[in-house]
Amino acid sequence: MIKGIILQIQETAAVIGGEGEITLPIFDLVMKGGVIMIVLGILSVIAFYIFFERMFVISKARKQDKSFMNNIRNFIHDGKLESAQALCLTNNSPIGRMISKGLSRIGRPLNDINTAIENSGKLEVSKLERNVAGLATIAGAAPMLGFLGTVIGMIRAFYDMSMAGNNINIELLSQGIYQAMITTVGGLIVGIAAYIFYNILVSRVQSVVYALEISATEFMDVLNEPAK
Repeated sequence: MIKGIILQIQETAAVIGGEGEITLPIFDLVMKGGVIMIVLGILSVIAFYIFFERMFVISKARKQDKSFMNNIRNFIHDGKLESAQALCLTNNSPIGRMISKGLSRIGRPLNDINTAIENSGKLEVSKLERNVAGLATIAGAAPMLGFLGTVIGMIRAFYDMSMAGNNINIELLSQGIYQAMITTVGGLIVGIAAYIFYNILVSRVQSVVYALEISATEFMDVLNEPAK
């Protein structure tokens, strides 16, 4: 029986590799993966949406006016705190909102000001990281779903074999094998893409965190400078 299956596989391979090469439309190939491929398709759409939406938000947050902190320093030295606040509102960025929080605390102990800035910075970072953890979840879940589809496909193939008795043929086994292989590939593709997207976003967020830390340090340095 097994020998007969091997002969059929060899005959099928010979036909595919010959002049009349058999091709299968991508859509039909994907649909042979069953419900698992639909779930993977939904996860891929979610992953792409999160990536491009976060990229837009983070890229906007990374754009900074190089003269912003110098202007803040000049306003503070001149005692024009209202002008400094107006500049922060006009800037409308994570750094601007963080410095605005620090300006609103001027007159209190420096430790209180520093704490307010740190809390504001953490809040801004959490806004940038919104939904990014979802990419990590998809990166881990997609290959596992693909493996689940593989197991289901192999169970289906062996079930068909057991029900066919001595009438086993390659067409009978193809559905289960298709599902097993296609879901594995689909899960890996979605998982790899989500993993790459996640790491790109994390690196972008880290660059914003670095800029926030530099601005917070510069602001505290301004407050610690002796009055002229």
